[in-house]
Amino acid sequence: MRYAMKGSCHCGGLDFRFETDKPPVALGLRACGCGFCRRHGMRATSDAEGKVVFRLAEPAKLLRYRFGLATADYLICRGCGVYVGAVMSDPAGDRGIINVNCLDQAPAFGSDAKQMSYDDEDEPARRARRRALWTPAELITGDAVEPR
Repeated sequence: MRYAMKGSCHCGGLDFRFETDKPPVALGLRACGCGFCRRHGMRATSDAEGKVVFRLAEPAKLLRYRFGLATADYLICRGCGVYVGAVMSDPAGDRGIINVNCLDQAPAFGSDAKQMSYDDEDEPARRARRRALWTPAELITGDAVEPR
């Protein structure tokens, strides 16, 4: 079965479609312990065999934030301040994670998030982990990203 879920920031300036063949509870949730993710209440998920399309309904509202090793763009809405996900550019194809709290179907994922710490990773290790675990991602400007 294919699961197609839609999420967005609070004001609708940034939205996304997340597709996976796995039930939401099987994907699991991660809560990164870094200051940025903690402050945003981030509960992340990804599926290396799925797909995520981030859409800029209002491109001027996109804030790309980088910190730490600066290996990914954290996608934040300038209008409402919501962090919807992150994208890592990679020659093998962009990869991303989503903030489950932004999904209309967030309750289907449950509430238990595994606490994570990535402080010991260097840049090559971080990129390798993301290539293996993050979702193939695309960032577009245009029409609404309705679930198929």
